[in-house]
Amino acid sequence: MVNQSKVEQQAKAKQQALYDKLGSVPGSPGVYLMKGQGGEILYVGKARNLRKRLASYFKPPEANSGLHQQSMKTTVLIRKIVDFEVILTDSEKEALILESNLIKRHRPRYNVELKDDKRYPVLRLNIKDPYPTLTIVRKIQNDGALYFGPYTSAQAVRETLKIINKTFRLRKCRAQHPKKRTRPCLHCQMDGCLAPCCRDVDPRNYQDIVNEVVQFLKGRTPDLIDAFKARMEAAAEVQNFEQAAILRNKMFALQKTLEKQVLVSSDFVDRDIIGVASFGTAKLVMILFTRGGKLIGSRQFAFEETIAEDAELLRTFIYQYYEKQPFIPKEIIIPLALAEENLIEEWLREKKGAKVTLTAPQRGEKVRMLQMAVKNAENALKDWLVDKTANRDLLARLQRKLKLARFPTRIECFDNSNLAGAEPVAGMVVFENGQPRKQAYRKYKIKQVGEQNDYAYMQEVLTRRLGKGDESKPLPDLLMVDGGKGQLNIALAVLANLRLTDTFDVIGIAKKDDAKGELQDKIYRPGRSNPLILNRDPDVLLLLQRIRDEAHRFAITFQRSRRRKQSLRSSLDTIAGIGPKRKALLLKHFGSIAKIRRATVDQLNQVEGISKQMAETIHMSIARK
Repeated sequence: MVNQSKVEQQAKAKQQALYDKLGSVPGSPGVYLMKGQGGEILYVGKARNLRKRLASYFKPPEANSGLHQQSMKTTVLIRKIVDFEVILTDSEKEALILESNLIKRHRPRYNVELKDDKRYPVLRLNIKDPYPTLTIVRKIQNDGALYFGPYTSAQAVRETLKIINKTFRLRKCRAQHPKKRTRPCLHCQMDGCLAPCCRDVDPRNYQDIVNEVVQFLKGRTPDLIDAFKARMEAAAEVQNFEQAAILRNKMFALQKTLEKQVLVSSDFVDRDIIGVASFGTAKLVMILFTRGGKLIGSRQFAFEETIAEDAELLRTFIYQYYEKQPFIPKEIIIPLALAEENLIEEWLREKKGAKVTLTAPQRGEKVRMLQMAVKNAENALKDWLVDKTANRDLLARLQRKLKLARFPTRIECFDNSNLAGAEPVAGMVVFENGQPRKQAYRKYKIKQVGEQNDYAYMQEVLTRRLGKGDESKPLPDLLMVDGGKGQLNIALAVLANLRLTDTFDVIGIAKKDDAKGELQDKIYRPGRSNPLILNRDPDVLLLLQRIRDEAHRFAITFQRSRRRKQSLRSSLDTIAGIGPKRKALLLKHFGSIAKIRRATVDQLNQVEGISKQMAETIHMSIARK
């Protein structure tokens, strides 16, 4: 009872201190940062009137009912706040931008933060090139090219590219400029490319095809079909039946594509429709894309824990999502009106260069479209929560079976890779809540070990990862090393040296030895001489194997890329007196390093800028290797 009274007194004192601090907060626009016990930022928000907004959080101690009038989610946050900070801005628009930047920088626990779109595939069309080509990339850059997407999956973008390659005669080669060829490639022979690499193609004719592709990717398929039909009929009238057949095939291909798309509106306006679903502290935002009245795709964003109400979530989502989008539609349908609607519309208009309208419909066809988005959001949230519950159950069983001191929310796994000691590297993968968190992956080039030594590699990498004090945070709940007792002992020695023993759990995972008749991979724990057997929990073992295999894939991919870069360094680079200019002359004259190796001294001497003495040096350095 005494302890409870003391806790209540401390809570009232904290509440009074926060309330007293409100007196120094101006009633101007700006951003506020809520801070926890350790100074960590829990939440970032923006306000037109900072004092009024913060007063809605903090009540004087005597207003006991004030706290209970808050929503449950807000109450949870307030109990954790020990301090706050405000940053004043000249306008509400500046506050909106600053809020987004601070969320990205600090990643507060209770804010809405969208994941980086760079991992989603997009289609890139370099319109600066006289003969543009369409490629799949995963990062949108400010390089003057047109970008379409992002697509929800690699399969979706490949399917779209496949349709375009079959229907339109864009070049398929990936080089920025088509290399000159003496004969056309197979694509040209199959009438799938105009072949500007070996034919005299009028850039204006090629541009017509580019414009058709752009129309298709912007969802203007019906207009494109009408244009092809008119041109087909015109070609047939002048008895140009070959051209008419080409246009007919294009038209049929696009009609087949159009049949797969669902018509959701009759006015053919480009729209994004945003639906929101909530369950407890979890929320999910579903966005449906309609182009020309057709539903062409969707994306979803789930947030496990946020105190943001729907209006604040929508505002934050719209800013973060459309900040990097290559295309913004004319209209965005949202489930409720926003107080900052005009401000957001102004910002969207500046991004698009044309008017953008936010609409919260109350009746009619748009309400039906919004209901469809909300229904999809609710179904997606149910599936997401089921998957999350299953993952938590799996991690709970992992904790029990391995007798871990901490719940393994964050698992880090390390693996080394080298080829006979050449280009040694290591990779770290991170799994959070049973799923990979790829933005937290790390690559390490081995810097301190001069000879092949897997134990020394692991010691260096773990020391670099964990030996930076507070900069090493967040630390893992479970650290895995790919290897047996030896690698595990190295990890334990590093932790002891860094005074991190018992800070988190450590295990080693080693592949089964078929020669010894072993049936499964082995899990090693500190203090045990024999590995753990997980025969009765194959899904637990499968999770650990999945994490180990991902670390192996990540490390070996990095090692191969390092070797590839190293191999690209020509043997000519090691010869004194051979700079970029002479190297280019030699390669232009002979065509390849292999041919330079086979060349005689006299043949080398025939190259412009290569003296007799230099030719002999090249021959001695390269030709005999």
